[in-house]
Amino acid sequence: MSTEEIIIYSPVSGEVRQLKEVPDPTFSQKMMGDGLAVEPSEGKVVAPINGEVVQLFPTKHAVGIQGDSGIEILIHIGLDTVNMDGEGFEASVGQGDYVKAGDTLITFDKNLVLEKAQGAVTPVIITNGNEVETLEKTGDNTVEAGSSVLLKASMKGEQEPDTPAVSAGEYRNEAKDIVAALGGEDNISVATHCVTRLRFALNDQDQVDDNRLENMDIVKGSFLANGQFQVVIGQGTVDKVYAAMVNETGIGEATKEDVKAAIGKKQNWLQRGIKVLADIFIPILPAIVTAGLLMGINNILANPGIFYDEQSVIEVHQQWAGVADMINVIANTAFTFLPALIGWSAVKRFGGNELLGVVLGLIMVHPDLLNAWSYGDALKEGEIPTWNLFGWEIDKIGYQGQVLPVLFASWIMAKIELFLKKRVMDSLQLLVVAPVALLLAGFLTFIIIGPITFTIGTWITDGLVALFDQFAILGGLVYGAIYGPLVITGMHHTFLAVDLQLIGSTGSTFLWPILALSNIAQGSAAFAMMVAAKDEKLKGLSGTSGLSAYLGITEPAMFGVNLRYKFPFIAAVIGSSIAGAYITMENVRASSVGIGGVPGILSIIPEGWLAFGIGIAIVIVVPFVITYLMAFRKLDK
Repeated sequence: MSTEEIIIYSPVSGEVRQLKEVPDPTFSQKMMGDGLAVEPSEGKVVAPINGEVVQLFPTKHAVGIQGDSGIEILIHIGLDTVNMDGEGFEASVGQGDYVKAGDTLITFDKNLVLEKAQGAVTPVIITNGNEVETLEKTGDNTVEAGSSVLLKASMKGEQEPDTPAVSAGEYRNEAKDIVAALGGEDNISVATHCVTRLRFALNDQDQVDDNRLENMDIVKGSFLANGQFQVVIGQGTVDKVYAAMVNETGIGEATKEDVKAAIGKKQNWLQRGIKVLADIFIPILPAIVTAGLLMGINNILANPGIFYDEQSVIEVHQQWAGVADMINVIANTAFTFLPALIGWSAVKRFGGNELLGVVLGLIMVHPDLLNAWSYGDALKEGEIPTWNLFGWEIDKIGYQGQVLPVLFASWIMAKIELFLKKRVMDSLQLLVVAPVALLLAGFLTFIIIGPITFTIGTWITDGLVALFDQFAILGGLVYGAIYGPLVITGMHHTFLAVDLQLIGSTGSTFLWPILALSNIAQGSAAFAMMVAAKDEKLKGLSGTSGLSAYLGITEPAMFGVNLRYKFPFIAAVIGSSIAGAYITMENVRASSVGIGGVPGILSIIPEGWLAFGIGIAIVIVVPFVITYLMAFRKLDK
């Protein structure tokens, strides 16, 4: 093969991302290989090099190209887009076609991907990295499809000729080994595959032999995500391994829907409820986190005592007052209209028209209603406005910053809408379904749903505040200890709703700062593994995943390193527990939800910066020291 420089153009236009920033262990841990990712600005994918299309998955969400030089490139559009079953994707080429750099490969509906998948970020991976001599990545922040250079590479000289394709039967031993490592056929409920990995619904996760999987040459990595156990194999091989598995074992073929259904059946009512909350809140999280960061900037400008004694920046430099006020308006919008964001996501999750969800949420914060934050004062003064419905007095109050009212109202409206759609003829649906559903949901919200759920939300808020006020150290110690395990189960998503409820009711939250420290603790344990380990693969994985955790994304560190060896995870829990107790004792609070790592300090109310900084020091030092000392006893040297 040639050793001359290979130019690889960006297949999509958009902002460049490092692989460690991609929230999928397959890519962030470089299980498939090295490369870069691009957050696309438009829905068009072009060929990055001249070569042959060697892999085009039926769902058209990923394409593999082998260049004339022998380099192999995988372009994976979005995350978990395999679950879209090709909806919104259109291929302009077929498997076996020869393409030139810049030729259109796939077009896709970017907005639909953002709605239905876990994100549109598109990894561009060199999958035969063992044959690559050098790989240079662009330093540009943005790229244009087909014209901007994304990567430069050169192949090793004197390569062996490519091995001809093998039949599925030649992977029968590997398939049997994988099944055995997963606990045998009896432990596998359903199995399917996508373009890079095998996906399993397992009966008992504890039966998996992680070390046996890790030592298989054909396995690039494995992890648990969304209830599915995923084994990364690689493009062009995974389908053959899957075929061998079906042929050589009693495991039948299945679809992605079969796997999801099998996982759903295994979940109890609590797990299903947690998943519903995750499905609702994860899509709106970027807006909430962005608002939190902007509010942090406003705090720096508007709070006294940060740069000047008893004065704020805008008091000393009044020319900045307008800037701070504008930032405050922009930042507060997501929290002011939080019911609209939740309404959009919740109604969509429950199967209704998400635009009606937006309208329902906006109705609940209409300016003609008494602002929820003024309710307490109005109640004391006996000045709560009311509607008179044929002699029935209904409080005319809004639900700013409230979570429970809009969640239940969205569920009711979606059910009414779906009920009417089945019974109203198509020609009348526009005139009947939406108006009736919105009107009934609106009346029920102000008459029944709102008052009841507002009271429940107040009880929850008051109970948590009283608990942490009276038993501050114990509360922080316990929450700091359980947050990491909650992430494993997915139950941590429920506390996002609690944080938002606390912020809406009291203006701050004492739970979220502990979350931020827990993430840092997981990163510190991973960094200790990087320093203590001699295995280069473990060193690299620990370093990149530790940095990711420091920036708020803990899954690579937690699932890729800490849980795998167990003692780093325990060390992280110990560190976050101690730090949680300390910052709760010091009454550290966040004015918003932000990035759950070191940058999280921007969301902390400035009076608590020093104590939070000490908390950061605790979760850096304690997990690192414990993990490092235990690694000498636990790791093979």
